[in-house]
Amino acid sequence: MDNKIGVYICNGYGIAEALDIDELRKVVIDECEVPFCKIIPSCEPADIAKVIAEIKAEGFNKVLIAGVSARNYDDKIFPKGVQVEKLALREHVVWCQPPNEEDTLMMATDYIRMYIAKLKKMEVPEPFQPDEPIDKTLLVVGGGVTGMTAALNAAKAGYSVKLVEKSNRLGGWLGKQYKSIPTQAPFRELEDTGIDAMISDVETQANIETFVSMKTASIEGAPGLFDVTLASANGNGSGEKKFRVGAIIQATGWEPVDPRETLPYGKLDDVIRNVEYEEMMNSTGKVTRPSDGREVSRVAFIQCGGNRDKTHHSFCSSICCLTSLKQAMYLREQNKEAKAYIFYEFLRTPGHYEDFYRRVQDDPGVFLTKGDVVEVERQDNGDLLLTIDNTMPGKKIQVAVDLIVLAAGMKPNAADGEAIRKYNDAKVAAVKSDSDKQKQDAAKLVEELKQHEGREILNLKYRQGPDLPALQYGFPDSHFICFPYETRRTGIYAAGSVRQPMDGMASREDATGAALKAIQCVEMTSRGEAVHPRAGDTSYPEFFLQKCTQCKRCTEECPFGVLNEDEKGTPLLRATRCRRCGVCLGACPERIVSFKDYSISVITNMIKAVEVPDEDEEKPRILALLCENDAFPAMDLLGQNRIRYNPFIRIIPVRCLGSVNIIWVSEAFSAGYDGVILIGCKYGDDYQCHFIKGSELADSRGENIREKLQQMAMEDQRVEIHQLQISDYEKLPEIFDSLQKVIDEFGMNPFKGM
Repeated sequence: MDNKIGVYICNGYGIAEALDIDELRKVVIDECEVPFCKIIPSCEPADIAKVIAEIKAEGFNKVLIAGVSARNYDDKIFPKGVQVEKLALREHVVWCQPPNEEDTLMMATDYIRMYIAKLKKMEVPEPFQPDEPIDKTLLVVGGGVTGMTAALNAAKAGYSVKLVEKSNRLGGWLGKQYKSIPTQAPFRELEDTGIDAMISDVETQANIETFVSMKTASIEGAPGLFDVTLASANGNGSGEKKFRVGAIIQATGWEPVDPRETLPYGKLDDVIRNVEYEEMMNSTGKVTRPSDGREVSRVAFIQCGGNRDKTHHSFCSSICCLTSLKQAMYLREQNKEAKAYIFYEFLRTPGHYEDFYRRVQDDPGVFLTKGDVVEVERQDNGDLLLTIDNTMPGKKIQVAVDLIVLAAGMKPNAADGEAIRKYNDAKVAAVKSDSDKQKQDAAKLVEELKQHEGREILNLKYRQGPDLPALQYGFPDSHFICFPYETRRTGIYAAGSVRQPMDGMASREDATGAALKAIQCVEMTSRGEAVHPRAGDTSYPEFFLQKCTQCKRCTEECPFGVLNEDEKGTPLLRATRCRRCGVCLGACPERIVSFKDYSISVITNMIKAVEVPDEDEEKPRILALLCENDAFPAMDLLGQNRIRYNPFIRIIPVRCLGSVNIIWVSEAFSAGYDGVILIGCKYGDDYQCHFIKGSELADSRGENIREKLQQMAMEDQRVEIHQLQISDYEKLPEIFDSLQKVIDEFGMNPFKGM
C-alpha cells in the first residue's frame, strides 16, 4: 500500500512557547518530504474530531499527531485501517527540557524525524483471519462450584458451553460439604451450600452440554480453533468425544495436602483431616470416631496441619481457619455439652469473616488458643492426649479429646511447578549444552520428565509442554498483579482454587471473571485482535522461513507457547495464540520475524533518523529503548512532574524488552550513538513484566550484546540494561546521567561521522 502521510503538530499546552513550530514544520515538509503538515491548537476532543474528519477527507492511511502522550487518546476514535502515531512533545520534551534552547529543539526535531521514518517503513496491519471460522464455544474443565458458575454465566450470556468433570457427579469439594461459611450479614449462621440447586440449573440450561466421568485426552490448536478430545476418566472405555471450542476455562480445583509427618495422621484412626470430617457430616449428619463409631464430645482442631513446615507445604491456604471455625459449630450444634479446642499459630479470617470469628469466640464451648501441638498419644481409656507447647502463658499444657481434626492445606489440581521448571531447563540444556554427552543427558531427562505426575490435566499439544506453566507451588503462571485470569497459554483461563486458595464465594466471583475473559477472547479473536496487554492489536508475526536455521530460539523463548515445530525444528505459527510481544523477533539471530508495524527495519529506520552531531560539537547521543508497558509510560510521569532529564537521550518505545534484537544495538553504534540503555519491567518473585518473561530474557541476552560490542571494538559499558516499574519514574534521570558519565569517561563513539 502506498504511503499517504498526514502530520499534525499541536501548538497548545506551552509547546509553541517552548519550540520553534515553523522549524518543526520545515523538518516535516522539506527534510522528511511529507507535503501535508498542519498546525492544530490542541489535542482536545473537539480538535481531534476535526483531525479525524480531515483524515477521512484526505484519505490518509498513516498519520502523526505531535502533541500529547498516546495515553491521552482513545484509539477507537480513529478510522480503521489508518496507522496513527502519537508523539508526546508535551510530556517528553517541553515539560522536561528548558524552553527555547538548542538542545530542546534538536530533541523535538529528532523525534519528528524518527516517527515519520517509522510511518514510512511500517505497513498498516491487517487482522489475522484463519481459513476456518472462529468457534465461540467455551470449554470448562472442572465441574465444581467454579466450573459450574463459569458455565452458567457464559451460557446465560448466550454462549455454548462444554462442561467436563472427571468424577461421576458435578459439585466438586463444595458438593461434599455439610454447610457453608456465612456469606451474608450478620455473618453468624452457617448456610446451605446451594450446590444441588446449582447442579439442577446446569443440567437444565440449554446452552450447557455436560460430560461427567470424562477427562481431556488432548487439546490442540489455538484460540478460536481448539480441537478437544475427551476420554473416559475411569478407563471403562466409554468412547471418545471430539469437538471444537474457542476458549478454555480451567477450574480443576484443589486437593488436600497430607499433614506433616510430625502429626500422627494415618497412624492413629481418630486423627483425620478437615475434608474427612466434612464428608462424615455430609453423609451422616453427625461426628463419630472412626475407631469405634462412638459419637464424640471433645474435638481438637489443629491449624496449619501441613503448612508450618516450609519443607512440606509452606503457603497459607487462606480458608483452613474458617473451615475449623465452621466445623467447631457442627460439633456444638450436634451436642450442646461438647467441647471444641482450636490450636493455632495464626488465625486468619479476612474481611467480613471477622464477624463470624467473633461469633465462634462467643460460644462458651469453643476454646481458641495459640500453641503448637508437639505430641499426640493414645491413652489406655481410648482418649487422645495432646501436648501443646509455645502457648501464650509460656508453658506446656495437655488436653484429652476423642477426635483430632487436622487443617490440611490446599494444593492446586494443576501441573507440578517444580517438575515443569526442571522440564523446561532440561529442554534448553538439550539445545544449548556444549558437549554431545551433555545434550544427550539433557534430552534423556526431557523424556523422563514429560510424563511426570500432574502433567495430565489439559494435555495440550504444545511444543512447550502439555499443561499450563506453573509457579513454585503449582499454581498456573500468569501476570498475577494486573491480569490474574490470564495464563501463559492464550485463550486458557484459570479460575477458582486452581489459581489460588479461595473459598466458595470467592470462587464464584473468580469464575465470573474468567468467563468474561473467555468471552472477550473469542470475540477479539474473531476480529483478528490480540488480548491483553496489547488488547485490540491486529498485527501478528510473519516468518521468512527460507532463512530459518532451525535454531529453536523463538520456539523456546516465546512466553506463551505460540510456536510449535515440525520434525526439522522449523517454527509453526499458531497466530491466534500470539500476544504480540515480539519476543520471537528479539530472539531470532537471522532476523526472519517481523510484524507489519513493528520490525527490525522499522526500529532501525527510527534509530538512523536521528541527526547525530559531530564529535567536536560535544553533544553525545544516547539511544534509550523503553518497554511500552512501564518504562515508557514512566516518561509521562516524569513530564507531568516537570522533572528534567538528559537532553541527549533519544527514546524509542518497544513492545517488550524481550523484543529487542541485538542488531538494533549494533546499528545504533554504527550510526554514531555513544551509548544505549535498555529499560524493561521488573521481574523476579514479584515480577511485573507484562509479557511474563520478556524483561528477564532481555537481561539474559546481555552476554550476546557484550560479545557484539567486543567485535565492534567498543566498550561494553556503553550499554546498560535496567528494570523499572512505572512508579519509579524519578529514577530515570539518574539512569540516563549514569550512562552519560560512562561516555564522558570513554569519550565519543569512534564510529561517529564515518
